[in-house]
Amino acid sequence: MDTETRIISERKQKLEEFRKAGINPYSYRYDKTALASEIKEVYEKLKPEQKDSMRNAVRLAGRVMAKRLMGKASFAQLLDGSGQIQLYFRQDELGRKAYELFKKLDVGDIIGVEGSVFKTKTGEVTINVKKFELLTKSLRPLPEKFHGLKDTELRYRQRYVDLIVNPGVKKTFIIRSKIIQAIREFLHQEGFIEVETPVLQPVYGGATAKPFITHHNALNMDLYLRISDELYLKRLIAGGFEKVFEFCVDFRNEGIDTKHNPEFTMMETMAAYDDYTDSMKRTERMMEYVAKKVLGTTEIVYDGKRISLKPPFKRIRMVDAVREVTGFDFSNLKEVDVEDARRVARKHGVEIDDDMSAGFILAELCSELVEPRIVQPTFILDYPRDVSPLAKPVRDNPDFTERFELIVAGMELGNMYSELNDPTELRKNWEAQEQRLSKGDETAQRTDEDFIRALEYGMPPTSGIGIGIDRLVMLLTNNTSIREVIFFPTLRPEKK
Repeated sequence: MDTETRIISERKQKLEEFRKAGINPYSYRYDKTALASEIKEVYEKLKPEQKDSMRNAVRLAGRVMAKRLMGKASFAQLLDGSGQIQLYFRQDELGRKAYELFKKLDVGDIIGVEGSVFKTKTGEVTINVKKFELLTKSLRPLPEKFHGLKDTELRYRQRYVDLIVNPGVKKTFIIRSKIIQAIREFLHQEGFIEVETPVLQPVYGGATAKPFITHHNALNMDLYLRISDELYLKRLIAGGFEKVFEFCVDFRNEGIDTKHNPEFTMMETMAAYDDYTDSMKRTERMMEYVAKKVLGTTEIVYDGKRISLKPPFKRIRMVDAVREVTGFDFSNLKEVDVEDARRVARKHGVEIDDDMSAGFILAELCSELVEPRIVQPTFILDYPRDVSPLAKPVRDNPDFTERFELIVAGMELGNMYSELNDPTELRKNWEAQEQRLSKGDETAQRTDEDFIRALEYGMPPTSGIGIGIDRLVMLLTNNTSIREVIFFPTLRPEKK
């Protein structure tokens, strides 16, 4: 019998002992009056003559994280939702029967305690326990205190244990919540309203990605988990809403790495009568607002690099950025020799398909050679039309589009553009995408006839912002893996 199995067996025996003693090891509720962090904060601020005010009973509940038995008096550490606090148990205070019950408690058990507050000789704020209750019996042992839970895959798979034993993990997700709240505040101040759009879609669209397919039995039809909510947000703009946003969970049936998870969170906006220059300015303001609101500063450190989120951000056209790295000029796409472009890509170790156009090669060169070198917030502007079917053409060069991506620390954080609202041009772009789809490109976009019909009714000039929430949280919490900022990332099946 291995150690864990033995411990579980012993704890199950204790479980039955508690039941025989008339104690319910899985209680229904407990009335709390305080949190550990609040007790510490209040007590530390009291003047000496006010300390007696804390002798009134406080009630709190949480998980036993450590025990130190010392005869007829013992200490324990209690972890609740706010942090840890020390507990002091005395047989003279509790009575012999209750004290014996305390000694049977295991690390990991969840208890409720009632007592007064004092400070030990070593200066630690402590609860002098007068009563306690077993609320939940823990059957599995927590990881050993000094080694904790270190195996990364095990941490992601058993996030519930990770949150218990690794305090920094919980802090990351608290910051994540604050980031989302701050974005909501900013957009509400800018006059946006929050909306909800379908997760199950009859035609996937709004991005270049391979979808997940499911089936609806009652309607006997295939549906797709959304890869983006963009086309539905633009339907709302066509319907008369002028500023909308949504936090949407998207699904893309593609690879997994430190920056990609098949299920991820986006925040997307649409604003009528804006173009992509307006979206750039709004993105700058939003990034600054969120950083100040959540972290109190626009100066951060990510992966050892100092980064400033204070506007204005650098702006550079894609063709200029690629020319700086490769020396090759894509400014006039119609005149670019595709074979020359392929040779440049191969020279720099960028893998490309034989049927890629010059526009696609330019975008790949930017993704592989330019973006990884960018540290400070940078807007890369004017993407080729071939890779941007939903964006409006650049006004003086229709081979490019009014699209930009926000790159920080080598990561794409956002994708935005002046939205194409000409239904005839959009149909042409989607026809080109359908040709790619017929040749086996599973990421190509499909024609959405209903969306074209919406544009035929008329959609005002519009620009949208799409921000990857998971990557933004990575940036603001200094985590280099997306799995660190998603509670339950997608993993391979657990080995039996």
